[in-house]
Amino acid sequence: MLKFTSYKVDNLKDPFGILTGKRYEFVINLDVPEDDELYVENGVSARVIVKVEDEQTSIVSYDLQETTTGNVLEFDFEEDEEAALVLFCKEHLPE
Repeated sequence: MLKFTSYKVDNLKDPFGILTGKRYEFVINLDVPEDDELYVENGVSARVIVKVEDEQTSIVSYDLQETTTGNVLEFDFEEDEEAALVLFCKEHLPE
């Protein structure tokens, strides 16, 4: 199970008015056990772009990255982990 330790969220502006809904960028720090294949010494975070439209929240894209360097890791979340990520983002949307 994923453990989210801290996060920050920013509203993404659409300067051209092309996109529907609202977009937010989350950067979420993860607590990954050492025995997990996702573990890296410098920490792991998820950079997530979330779309909110008509009361629906969904992930547009995400990258897992090494927290201190920002290097993208070549891993994907499993289906249940993605569902937990969407729920976390939905619960932590700015007012």
